[in-house]
Amino acid sequence: MRTITYITLSFLMIFSLLTGITGCKGKQKETAAVAATSIVYTCSMHTQIIRDKPGDCPICGMTLIKKIISGNNGSNQGLDQVLQPTNQYVVSAIPVTAIQWDNGPATIDALGSVDYDTREEGTIASKISGRIEKLYIRYRYQQVEKGQKIMEVYSPEILTAEENLLLVLKQDANNLTLIDAAKQRLQMLGMEAEQIASVIKSDSPLLTVSVFSKYTGHIHEAGNSRMNTPQNGMKDIATITEELPLKEGMYIKKEENVFAVYNPSKVWIVLNIFGADQSMVHTGNEVTLTPETHPDQSFHAKINFIEPFFRKEAKTVTARVYFNNTALHIPVGTQVKVKIKTAPIQAYWLNTESVISLGLDKVVFLKQDGGFKVHQIHTGIISNNIIQVLDGLTPKDSVAAHAQYLMDSESFIQLKK
Repeated sequence: MRTITYITLSFLMIFSLLTGITGCKGKQKETAAVAATSIVYTCSMHTQIIRDKPGDCPICGMTLIKKIISGNNGSNQGLDQVLQPTNQYVVSAIPVTAIQWDNGPATIDALGSVDYDTREEGTIASKISGRIEKLYIRYRYQQVEKGQKIMEVYSPEILTAEENLLLVLKQDANNLTLIDAAKQRLQMLGMEAEQIASVIKSDSPLLTVSVFSKYTGHIHEAGNSRMNTPQNGMKDIATITEELPLKEGMYIKKEENVFAVYNPSKVWIVLNIFGADQSMVHTGNEVTLTPETHPDQSFHAKINFIEPFFRKEAKTVTARVYFNNTALHIPVGTQVKVKIKTAPIQAYWLNTESVISLGLDKVVFLKQDGGFKVHQIHTGIISNNIIQVLDGLTPKDSVAAHAQYLMDSESFIQLKK
């Protein structure tokens, strides 16, 4: 009986030992499987949020989703490195590109607009004080021709000068010196030679004096009105057509500017050149201009003038192209597409899609150790979707072809100076 008991106990001990060994091996396999994988929780909208337990995204409040990261991927990169934000390191398999040594673009695209040539501005000033008896100009932008009568003015001053001339002719007709002086006095007051001759012939003073335009163009201003004129003297061409504030019966003062006339046949086209392209644009560069009102009538011209200052509000340098508008009659204010012909520049070039602008700084995502790292570069001219690389890259360096793909809405790159 004791022999049977000992055999039974021995069998149970051996079975327990075998079961324990099997259990240990199973636990070892399970532990190895757990070590081979890592479970984390992240936000589908903000992948930089990583948690080791379920919860909600602290940014948008969405429920975190489970993410299993395998450790048997042949990479030596740890989880901390993989999950670094985009201002340090990014793991991605997007296409790469490199800088190319080549001739840069021979043309620069720009935009411009048609504006009045202020060199052609004409001002009709009053040489006498008086009352407007008849006004032939009724509204802004009214077309006038050189020699056209624009108003009739009654002036006691000029009436007195007429009577003095007639008095000299009656009492001392042979005194040519006094007669010439009286005529010159009338001419200085604005009377034309034909009007003076009419006074002498009729032996009677004219009660009103006609004022004629010395210019051909559009009437823009009248009296002391200023059509929303900015500080640089250019007129707001968008102001709607309206009647002039100058009316019949009103008084005008001596030396007052009564009308301003602009010639729409003599205009200039104002080109806006961005600072990055400024070094390539010079006076004399040939340009091809295509107005939006005449897209099928492109024409060629040259840059005549470049303003010697940088417009901060537009961040551009302004160039002017003088243009005779007699044939095309392009409306002032028309937008114009411009291609500026420049000398090609041999340098290193990169697609602009590979570069991210941080204001004054430019960065790329440089490929390193299976990922991409933010890298600062120095750039020059930007034109036709390519940018000149002055420093920071070599032809052997590979950068992300589409830098924006490596950024998300919460990313902000900070450079280490």
